[in-house]
Amino acid sequence: MSLISTGSYAPKFSLGNDHLTTLVDTSSEWIEKRTGIKKRNISAGENTSDLAYEAGKQAIENSNVNLEDIDLVLVATITPDHFTPSTASMVQGKLGIKNAVAFDISAGCTGFVYALGIASSMIKNGIAKNALVIGSEVLSKVLDYTDRNTCVIFGDGAGALVLTKDLNDKIKDIYLQGEYDTAHNIQIQSVNVNNAMHTSQDASTLPKLSMNGGEVYKFALGALSELIEVILERNNLTNDDIKYIVPHQANFRIIETVAKKLGIDINKFYMNIENYGNTSSASIPIALAEMNNLGLLKKGDKIIIAGFGAGLTWGSILIEW
Repeated sequence: MSLISTGSYAPKFSLGNDHLTTLVDTSSEWIEKRTGIKKRNISAGENTSDLAYEAGKQAIENSNVNLEDIDLVLVATITPDHFTPSTASMVQGKLGIKNAVAFDISAGCTGFVYALGIASSMIKNGIAKNALVIGSEVLSKVLDYTDRNTCVIFGDGAGALVLTKDLNDKIKDIYLQGEYDTAHNIQIQSVNVNNAMHTSQDASTLPKLSMNGGEVYKFALGALSELIEVILERNNLTNDDIKYIVPHQANFRIIETVAKKLGIDINKFYMNIENYGNTSSASIPIALAEMNNLGLLKKGDKIIIAGFGAGLTWGSILIEW
C-alpha cells in the first residue's frame, strides 16, 4: 500500500498527432513543438463518471480503507455527465459507497487542487474521516475538431487519491486563489436561457470549449510561478527541499519557461503531457498515480502540486508523502 493511495484511468483509444492531421489543418511537428504533446486518450463512449469510477476504484483498492469507511466523495470536473445528479453522486452509486457526502467541484484545470484542499479541510474539521478525491474529464465531448487551437491540446482521463484522517497531516500547506476572467479566455458555454419569459436566439448551439491561447499562456506563466514561490516562502523552503513539482499538464513550454525563470532544474517538474495531453482537472492526479506506480515517491518526500485554469483559478498544495 502507498502512503497516500492513488489510481488512474484513461480510455483505450490513443489519438496520435498524425491522426489529428487528418481531422484538422496541422502537422505532428507543429503540435509537438508548441505543446510537447505526442498523443492523447479519447473516449469511445465512456462518460466522465465511468472514468472517475475506474480511477476511484483503483485508488481504494490501493489503500487500506474499506469501501464502507469512505464518507466523502469529491469529483473535480468541467465535463460532468449531467447538471444533476453530480458526477460524485454517480460515482458513489457505481462504487456502492453508503452514507457519504458527495459533490462536484468546478474550478477548471485547478479543480483537483481545490477538491483536495476542501477534502483536507473537511477532515481537519471532523466532517469526514476518509475522502475519495477524483479529477475526471471527457473533454472530447466539448471539443471542436475543426479548431486546431483546442482539439490538439486536450485529452480524456481520470485520476484519484484517497486521503484519510491518519494521513491528513501529510497536507502541509494549501494556497488557493481565484479571479473572475472578464474576457472569458477559457470557457464552455452551457444551456442558453430559453423559457416562458425569454427565448434565446441561439438555443440550438451545442457547447464547445473555446480558448484565447495567447492570454491563457501569459496567465499560466504568472500563476505557476506564484504558486511555487508562495509555497516555498510560506514554509521556509528552498528548491532543494522539494523532491518534485507536479504542475497541471497544460503545455511543456509553460513549465519550461517557469523553470528557467525560477532557476529550478526542469527535471524537478514531473511531466507526462506528451502521452496524455491536457486532461484539465485530471492531469495532476494522473501524474501522481503514474509517479506512485513508478516508485518515484518515497516516504518523507516533499512535493508541490500546482494547478491553474479557467475561472480564473489557481492553487498549490505542499504534500509530504
